[in-house]
Amino acid sequence: MSANAHGHAESNRLYLMVWGALLFMTIVEVVLAYIQFATGPMLITLMGLSLVKAGLIIAYFMHLKFEVATLFWAMVPMWVLVMVLLFVFFPDSFRALHLRFP
Repeated sequence: MSANAHGHAESNRLYLMVWGALLFMTIVEVVLAYIQFATGPMLITLMGLSLVKAGLIIAYFMHLKFEVATLFWAMVPMWVLVMVLLFVFFPDSFRALHLRFP
C-alpha cells in the first residue's frame, strides 16, 4: 500500500467522523425540538450547536481548516447578524403570541 493511498483512507475516516458529529448534533437538535425544554436554555443550546456545525462544515467540507482568518470572517459576522435579528424579531413574536392567546 502506498503512502498516498494510506493518506486518502485517513482523510475519508476524518470526513466520516465529522459527518457523524454533524449527524449527532442534528439528532440532538431534533430531540430538543420535540421535548418540553425552557426556551432560553434551548435557544442557547441550539445556537451553540448551530455555530459548531457551521464551523465544522466550513473547516472540513469547504476546506478552510488552515485558513483561520477566513474561517473567523465567515463565522463571526454571520453569528452577530443572526443575534441582532433575533433581538429585533423577538419582541414582535411575543406581541403576536399575546394577541393570539390572551
